[in-house]
Amino acid sequence: MCGIIGYTGPLKARMVLLDGLAQLEYRGYDSAGIAYFGSDSRIHQIKTTGKVSKLKELCGSAEEELSHCGIGHTRWATHGGVTEANAHPHSAGQVTLIHNGIIENYHRLTEDYGLEEKLVSQTDSEVAAWVLNSLYTGNPMEAIRRFLPLLDGSYGFCIMFSDRPGEVYAVRRVSPLVAAYTHSGSLVASDLTALIPYTKSYFVVPENQILKLTPYQVTLYDEDGNKVVPEMLEVNWNMDAAMKNGYPHFMLKEIHEQPEALKNTILPRISRGLPDFLDDGISDDLFRNCSQIRIVACGTAMHAGMVAKAIMEPLLRIPVTVSIASEFRYENPLIDEQTLVIIISQSGETIDTLAAMRLAKSCGSHTLAVVNVKGSTIARESDFVLYTHAGPEIAVASTKAYSVQLAALYMISCRMALARGCMKDADGRSFMAELLDSIPAMEAIIKKKETIKSVVTHLINHPDAFFIGRGLDYAFSLEGALKLKEISYIHAEAYAAGELKHGTIALISDHVPVIATATQDSIFPKMISNVREVKARGAFVILIAKENAVIPDDLADIQIRIPDMNDRFTVFPIAVVLQLVAYYASLLKGLDVDQPRNLAKSVTVE
Repeated sequence: MCGIIGYTGPLKARMVLLDGLAQLEYRGYDSAGIAYFGSDSRIHQIKTTGKVSKLKELCGSAEEELSHCGIGHTRWATHGGVTEANAHPHSAGQVTLIHNGIIENYHRLTEDYGLEEKLVSQTDSEVAAWVLNSLYTGNPMEAIRRFLPLLDGSYGFCIMFSDRPGEVYAVRRVSPLVAAYTHSGSLVASDLTALIPYTKSYFVVPENQILKLTPYQVTLYDEDGNKVVPEMLEVNWNMDAAMKNGYPHFMLKEIHEQPEALKNTILPRISRGLPDFLDDGISDDLFRNCSQIRIVACGTAMHAGMVAKAIMEPLLRIPVTVSIASEFRYENPLIDEQTLVIIISQSGETIDTLAAMRLAKSCGSHTLAVVNVKGSTIARESDFVLYTHAGPEIAVASTKAYSVQLAALYMISCRMALARGCMKDADGRSFMAELLDSIPAMEAIIKKKETIKSVVTHLINHPDAFFIGRGLDYAFSLEGALKLKEISYIHAEAYAAGELKHGTIALISDHVPVIATATQDSIFPKMISNVREVKARGAFVILIAKENAVIPDDLADIQIRIPDMNDRFTVFPIAVVLQLVAYYASLLKGLDVDQPRNLAKSVTVE
């Protein structure tokens, strides 16, 4: 969640830190700060609440200092409110550090080390700084090794010691850190976007190993102090992929990128018209030898899982259960060696999802991760991994990550049905052809974006909106409601349309917006009856249906038509419709589309 960057080298450190924090803004934050060794070889700090642009103004107004080593941070508040005192970095004696994560035992540490009178913030991070300072006697490595066993919780630290100018130390547990040595110096960050301007080669900092950065090298040490050679990785996208490239917002750009992202995810995995995961190291034995499937994810990824459940169960005729990752660990799940647990995470670092995966592995279940970030913790720890190829997703509201997750899950469904004898090759080829046909269907909806923009004008004048659908349409509606509420702040809820009469319909009154999705032919008449029910109670109905659907003129106030296609694949154009509805609602309300309040892109704390 928090953005972290550390640098030491020949460049101006303040400039590198500020530019890096700007690249990390999309992660979500409420304050920002930097600390650096100045020309006097002392550590200086500048921090503030608000945006990185405000921090840049403060840095610009200060006298320009020579600086070649420093750390920077954008904070998403967990412990303590949004104040300058709570902003990072935190200094304690000879220690200055920045921190992502939560130190769960900070109260006990405060008591054990007698820190009550020393603390100037309300944060667990400052407690950690004082504890490390109490252990420091001039040897950073020794102090950090003694420090880590004292901590309960998760962390990603970047640390400077006042008597070690030019050096930055880093260590993590759960919270992500990546690092690189370049001709421009040594860098560590919480996300690749901060490294891309300098290099495409990087490595993921392993948990509980200590990283030392100097201007001329990056050295990794294990818990016993032995040097470790890191596994180097290559970024498969360039800096342009993380830029707006003429679009007003990242979200709109990423909506437009969805057809290409689907091609990149699907096409390399088709052999003779069928899905093929051999290059991913996934054999059919994984799919044959399971008696149930558990899909575990959070937020948008969980909604992709709900669509997958609706596709998989009729095909495979085995139980498929979708669990919210944050609940999975605490429900004593019924899983065993015959369970395939599918883990879905865009970042591959979502802490609840990671913990759920570790539980599944401890129960003997096979795990298959669907992730977008190469080398991420979930990708490395899962038994098997299927990478989506969306490229970087910068907007907080997920768009192309959702659609490529769906594409991966649809391919898994098809391959699994083939492996288990539930589908013939001819049917598999037809399934994959229809999946590929969803790409031009998405492109057709993107071309209608101005029409969809005009639909939104009614939505933004109301505090509430309701989404209704049946079957797959209900699964799609859940994601549409999440998109609308998270970036437009309109209270939005999705309901299975058949449940309206069991209480929900009491919320429908004059002009309340209802977005009804009716694309499933087998239950189309029932869905139309449900739309009539809300229309009869005064709702303003926006109806999403196929081009060939016969709709009475008086049924809906506005109709949005998607291309005619097999029911199973309508999620792809509908996803674009609902993403554009949310985007334009936020835009027309004058809100921050890419960085909605209180939200972070990657949730790395519980």
